[in-house]
Amino acid sequence: MSLRIVAELMAISARTAPKAVGQDFLAIKIVEGEELRRLGEEMIAYGERTGKRNFDRDGRNVLNSEAVLLIGLKDARVVGLNCAACGSPTCVQPNTVEGEFRGPQCAMRLLDMGIAIGSAVKTASLLNVDNRVMYRVGAVARAMGLIDADVVMGIPLSATGKSIYFDRG
Repeated sequence: MSLRIVAELMAISARTAPKAVGQDFLAIKIVEGEELRRLGEEMIAYGERTGKRNFDRDGRNVLNSEAVLLIGLKDARVVGLNCAACGSPTCVQPNTVEGEFRGPQCAMRLLDMGIAIGSAVKTASLLNVDNRVMYRVGAVARAMGLIDADVVMGIPLSATGKSIYFDRG
């Protein structure tokens, strides 16, 4: 229960974080209970199916967490700077390539997402809640349809005597 409140406060921190030209393309969701169990198990199964490393390790972390905060981008439009930070000399047509995530994405929008994630984990830290940003959580949550977003990161939350997200072996 108490980590649900922390996840909600983290979501507020992410939502109110600064964004390029004041446009918000964030998708945010809290996962807990049965959904969280299914996410952890599917992460382990995904790693076994694909042979990709550490999905099992991170899946076990999710199974041992009380909640996961998902933060992603949905239908983010380019800022229009033609800055080439995305690798193209002119702004890309976003969301034309499908994989674990949908891309390409405007680098400025990915920075928006990164700032939002940083704001969220800062809030968790201020409240002494262990957490870790994990791409594998986001990739599987997206594939499962737990969140409607093009790019997603997951932040599992735990409050135990020692952080379960480090020294994972």
